Parts: sequence; structure tokens; C-alpha cells
Amino acid sequence: MPQLLIELFSEEIPARMQARAAEDFARLLQAELRPLMPEQPRPLSGPRRIALVGDLATRAETPGKEERGPRRNAPPQALEGFLRKHNATREQLKEEGEFWVLAKPGEVTLAEDLLARAVPAVLRAFPWPKSMRWGSSDFAWVRPLQRVLCLFDGRPVRFALAHGEDQVHGIVAADLTEGHRILAGTEPLAVASFAEYEEGLRRRFVIADAAERERMIESGIADLAAREGLEVVPDRGLLAEVSGLVEWPVPLLGSIDAAFMDLPPEVMRTTMRVNQRYFALRHPDGSPAPRFALVANIIPEDGGAAIIAGNERVLRARLADARFFRDQDRKQRLEEFLPKLESVVFHARLGTQGERVRRLERLTGLIAPHVGADPALAARAGKLAKADLATGMVGEFPEVQGIMGRYYALADGEDPRIAEAIGAHYRPLGPGDAVPAEPVAVAVALADKLDQLVGFFAAGEKPTGSGDPFALRRAALGVIRMIREGGLRIGLAGLIGEAFFGYPQATGTTSNPEFGMDVATEKLKAGWQPPAKSEHPPMVAAFAAGLLDFLTDRLRVQLRSEGARHDLVAAIFGATPDDDLVRLLARAAALETMLATPDGANLLAAYKRAANILRIETRKDGPHDGPVDPSLLVLPAEAALAGAVEARAAEVATALAREDFLTAMGALAALRAPLDAFFESVVVNDPDAQLRANRLRLLSHLCAAMAVVADFSKIEG
Repeated sequence: MPQLLIELFSEEIPARMQARAAEDFARLLQAELRPLMPEQPRPLSGPRRIALVGDLATRAETPGKEERGPRRNAPPQALEGFLRKHNATREQLKEEGEFWVLAKPGEVTLAEDLLARAVPAVLRAFPWPKSMRWGSSDFAWVRPLQRVLCLFDGRPVRFALAHGEDQVHGIVAADLTEGHRILAGTEPLAVASFAEYEEGLRRRFVIADAAERERMIESGIADLAAREGLEVVPDRGLLAEVSGLVEWPVPLLGSIDAAFMDLPPEVMRTTMRVNQRYFALRHPDGSPAPRFALVANIIPEDGGAAIIAGNERVLRARLADARFFRDQDRKQRLEEFLPKLESVVFHARLGTQGERVRRLERLTGLIAPHVGADPALAARAGKLAKADLATGMVGEFPEVQGIMGRYYALADGEDPRIAEAIGAHYRPLGPGDAVPAEPVAVAVALADKLDQLVGFFAAGEKPTGSGDPFALRRAALGVIRMIREGGLRIGLAGLIGEAFFGYPQATGTTSNPEFGMDVATEKLKAGWQPPAKSEHPPMVAAFAAGLLDFLTDRLRVQLRSEGARHDLVAAIFGATPDDDLVRLLARAAALETMLATPDGANLLAAYKRAANILRIETRKDGPHDGPVDPSLLVLPAEAALAGAVEARAAEVATALAREDFLTAMGALAALRAPLDAFFESVVVNDPDAQLRANRLRLLSHLCAAMAVVADFSKIEG
């Protein structure tokens, strides 16, 4: 199949936008060319170009077809309307029986014609996060567009981007591109194939493929570091960003003044990464090395000495700033920064960071006994967790919040467990980040995330399908991961209620009658009933249940991503709402074990048969939930099933009480044989009304006994 190559050449494109733009271009153009392009083309991106290469058919043909028109004796106006609709003439019609028939010929679409229409349309509607206009044109692009290269089957496809009177700066597609701005100049390069394009750019000091540039940078700085017995601190995000800043990567190593090596390594890495796009180096034992790697975009004549010296001067100034902020912060204890948080707004509806500190101190102390932490230490850690937000260092480098609090707490002589909790309470920051393990750190991290979830849900800031500005899904997944990976046996509903009462909007003279009530009302409208022995008022318990729904939904998403049976979690939670996620998952695992056996699979099928019968008959004259009359159990199979249900229900209740879920599931599986026998020899809808009603009640008892373990109706399959 002939090859298509398109390049959009412009001024420098922000590195963070390049890869996504190339993928969008490939996807959108394929959608426009779908009749001719069955597979998505390969995207390419770089600092000054977005490109794609792929296979494209030369033409597409659609078969002719016939359209039946009005009857032959229809009014003339009907026939004229039919002809206008299909842009046809009367000579194209023929008679078939009582109708006029239009024979429409097939259409042939040539690739060049389709490209000339599709590319300008895609470019005008391109979804850049930010774009600009220049000159007098209405055309918008991320940076001024200079050339469009379009090659098909070795020949240029020429078309203009002009639209109406807008000539788009006179840009016309051709077969020309440009190499490196400095190393190759602006002399255009004519190409006739992708191979020529790639090799021609390489000769002009441009690596077209971002992945190849990444490999060159990664291996280049690793080799330089290895020569000095060092290694590069891994940073895939920085590697991808730097590959979008250079067309011809030239790795170099610089030195860090020994005077700055007493700064926390996280601070050094942050200022190098965020401000300068430098790579940090370390010794094999993990300690920071007084060296850094940078990537130039030119081949220096002096081996890079001037570039390295210039970057060392810039880094020296950056690190001097960091040391100044550190030294200024150390003139007072970490706790002395807390009063400044009284004037820092956490959220317009949720008060200040100072108020949040007091909530965290209280909530962390309440959580501590549930996770094996010392309540006094946990409360102290909760009080100090946000103090570094008022420091000069975090004000300058927000990325080190928590981290600097840990260093300052250690310098103040705080208990190491408190310092560890301050440094770890934001974790996990993502799927690849470890969860806190030390009990005090776990208590503070849980309190931080539960306070965040409760506050924003109560303030009506729940995530939507299109956005989650306060990262509440991440907070929920953090809570779930800490519970699962730590095996924490905690009642979430109670802690959610306690977090709710930590807000002044929920208590006392400052209470707000609307605070959290949208979540509570939604839960009550769905038919939720408060537990008989709820520790909180009904509306607060309903709010906690609504937030717990969000957490369990995130749990199902996580299980689905792991390939687990998320429907089993839904079935377990549907049986007996449980705020102990460890117990919930243990029950789900036991249910999965049972369903994997022949008895379990057959029991599920039999249950669904019984539930279907009950549903149908209940519509007629139900419900059928009264007691079973033993005197009406006239057949051995129904008497045997009734006895088995009663016996197994007692075994299930005993096993569930001691959390022996495998035994409970085994007791249920034992119902398979008597239930099979019942359906083989008993007619449920007996002509005798009394026998029919009693058998339906027996099936209702069976379903109720199974529902104690799980809502089997929610199990797929």
C-alpha cells in the first residue's frame, strides 16, 4: 500500500504538548481518511514538528445503489422533491412496477482529493490545550506554523490551508522540511519518502523520533555517570520532557559546589528538575553526588566547557536561594509556623489551613488506636503535618511539602515517628508510590485523606465525569490502598462521621443546615436505612454511607484494573453493607473460591432459577415471604430442601459471626444437591393453591438464607 507522510513544521512547541498532539493528529486524520486508511499511522513529534507516517490506499470505491422514489401516479411536486433531494435529473429515473427508481452510480474517492480536504479541516479544528493566532489570519496553532509537508506515494500533494478570504500566511503543502535551526540553518530539504525524510533530517542534526531521542539521552547520561562511578536518579517524566526540548541531544556533566551538599537531596533534585531540567546523580549507595547531567541541543566546539560553566553558575544561584530559605526557616521551630496558617485559606467553604490543622490533630488521635499507633504521638504528628506550608522553602518549592516538614521536625528533636509521619502523610501520590507503613504515619495519612474527602463532599464538590479538581479519586484510592496493603481493620463509616463533626459547619452555633445534606438526601432517597445501632444521627450516618459508596466504587475500579471479580464485591456489599474493607474483600475471596467449584457454579444457576420464579410469581400475587408450613411439604424433595435450608442457615450464621467465610460458603454450597433434587421432582406452580404458595415461600426462604452471604443477583455469569 502506498505511503503517506505529513509533517507540520512550526516554531518551538511546548514539550508537554508534543506527544499528545502527534497522537491526536494521527487519530483525527485517520478518522477523516478511514475509507483509505484502515490502520492508525505512526505519530512522530519533536520541538518544531508534529508528523505522521502510514499506509494509505490510492482510491476508494463505493458500489452503486438504487433508490426507490414516489409512485408513478404521484403528484409532480413529490417527484421534483425526490430529484432535488438526490441532486438528480428526470433522465436518470427508470420505471419499476408502480414506482420511479433512481439508479445512483458508485463513487470513486481519490486519496489526493481526500487529503486536500481532510488535512486543512483537521488543522483548523485541532484540539491544542492552548493556541495562538499571528498576523492577520484567523488560523490558530500552538506556535506560528511555517510549513506543511505532504507526501503520498513519493509525490507531493499540494493544497493550501486557505479558507475563504483567509490565506493562512500563504502556506501551501509541498515536499519540503528543515533541519536543525543552528547546526543546519534554514535551507529547505526536499524529500520523496519517509526513509529520505528520516535520513535527511539526521544529516541535518534532527532525530525525528521522540523515543529514539529518549534512548540517546538516557544512555548518554548513564555512560557519562558510569565513567565517574555514579548512576542517574531515574526520572521518566523528565526524560520525556527533555527529549521534547532538543532535536540533537548532547549529554554533558556539570559539578555542584560542595557547600550546597548539606541541602536535603529532595530539594536539590527539585530545583534541578523543575527549574533547569537537569538530571540528578547519586553514588551506588544512594547518597547524592556533587554532579548533575544536562542535555544540550548543539554540538559545542569546546567540548561543552562554556555550556557546563554557564549552567553551573545558574544552578549555584538556585541552590543559594534554597539554602537561604532553609537557613531562614531554621531560625524558628516547625511548630512556630502554625499561626501563619490561620490566614491561609484551605477552601472558601471549608475554612483555613489553621482550622484544618486542628481537625487533623483531633482525627489523627481518634484513628491511632485503630492502626496500632500511639494516640499522643499521632495527634502531635497531625498537628505538625501542615506546618511546613508556611515555610519559605515550601513557598519557593511547593514540591517538597511534607519532605521539609520531616527534616525540620528531626532538627527540632521531635520523635522520629512524628517526623516520618509528616514526610509520608501525602502518600501514596500515585499508583506507583508506596503507602506509609509506620503506624503513626498511617494514622496521619488516613486522617488527611478522610478530612479532604469529607470536607469536599459535604461542600458539594464531588468529582464529576469530566473533572476532579481536588483529586478526591486519588485520595479515595489512597485510603483503599492503605487499608488493603496494611490489612487495617477499621470501621470507615464511624471515622467518616467523626471527620464530619470536625468541621464547625457541622456542629454548634456555626453549623450550616446544608453542609453535607445533598449527599445524605441522595442516599436516603435511594432507600437507604440507618443501622439500628448507628453511632451518629441519621443524616450524618446517611452522609457517611454516601461517601462510603464512593470509596467502594473506587475499590471496584481498582479490582477491575487488577483483573479481579469486582462483581463479587458488589454482591457481598449488597448483602450486608460493611465498612470494614478487609472483611469485605475476605468474604469476596471466599465467595470466588466457592463459585469456582462445580457445586458453587450450579448453586448460582439454581439460585437464579429460583429468583426468576419468585420474581414472576410475585408480580401475580406476591409477596411470598411468610413462614413455610411443614404440613404442606408433601414430597420428599421439598421436605429435604426445607430441612437443608434451615440447617445450613444456622451454619452460615455461626460461621459469619466468627468471620470464617470459607466455612460459610461451604455451607451454602451444600444446598446444591437438595435444590437440584427439588427442581427435578417438584412442580412449584402446583394446581393446588396451598401447595403452590408454600413452595414459593420455601424458595423465598432459600433466597433469604443465601442473601445473608451475598446478593447473588449481582454476580455475573
